[in-house]
Amino acid sequence: MTVVRFTDGLVSVDISVAGAQAVPGTRLRDTYLEDIRRLTLGLGQAKGDSLYLGPVELLRFGRPKVTRNAVQWPIEGGIAARRPGGTFRIESARGRLVASVEGYRPLLPLALYAVTQLPVHRLITRLYLLRVRGREPAPGIPAEPRDRMRAAAVDLAFCATLAGLTGRRRKLHVLLGVAAAYHVACWSISGRTLGGLVLRQRVVAVDGSRPSIGQSVVRLLASPIAWAVRRPIHDGVAGTDVITD
Repeated sequence: MTVVRFTDGLVSVDISVAGAQAVPGTRLRDTYLEDIRRLTLGLGQAKGDSLYLGPVELLRFGRPKVTRNAVQWPIEGGIAARRPGGTFRIESARGRLVASVEGYRPLLPLALYAVTQLPVHRLITRLYLLRVRGREPAPGIPAEPRDRMRAAAVDLAFCATLAGLTGRRRKLHVLLGVAAAYHVACWSISGRTLGGLVLRQRVVAVDGSRPSIGQSVVRLLASPIAWAVRRPIHDGVAGTDVITD
C-alpha cells in the first residue's frame, strides 16, 4: 500500500507491506543500504550514509537513529533534495513493514517529480520491503508448475490472436508489444490473465497484495530468463508468487 501527500511543496510518502515478522531496527538499517545496489542492478549504491547514482550523490543522510524496531535518517542534502530537511524512516510494527518519507522537498518540480523520481522510489522501496518480509507466511497455495505452463500457453495463444487482429501477423514486435501490455495490465489490475482465469490462479505480491505496475514490469522483463533456466526467478526478482484460487 502506498500513500502520497503533497503539502506546501513538501512530499510525504508511506509505503507498507503486510504479514511481516518483527524486524530489529539494526537489521533495517543495515539491509536497506546493502540492498540498494542489488535492487538497482548496481546503478545505485550506498557510501556511508549517502545514496549515489554512479558518482552523483543523490541523497545525503545524517546519523541514523535506531530503536528496537525502527531506523530513521534525517535528510541533509544531495542533488535530489532542494534543501536539507525531512526524514526517511523504516519501521516494523503491528505485522507490517512501513517505509516513510516525511517533509522532503525534492529538487524537481512536483509535477515532474511525481512521474519520474516518485515511481522509482516506490518500486525500489516496495521491492526492499518485500525482500525483508520474505515469503513466509506464504500468501496462498502455490500453483503447480504444470498449471503455470498451461496458463502461459493460453495467454500466448490469446496474445497471438490479438496481434493477428492488427493485420500484421508476421511482425514480431507487434506480438511482443501486445503481450507486454496485456500481462502488465492484467497482473497490475487483478493478478489474473485469461490463462489464470482458466487454470484458477493469479499473481500476487508475496504479502498477498496486488502487484504494483513496477513489480509487473520487473516480472515481465525477467520472464525470458526464467523460461531459459526453467525456474521462476522472475517471481524472486519482482517479489511475487503465483497462487491457486
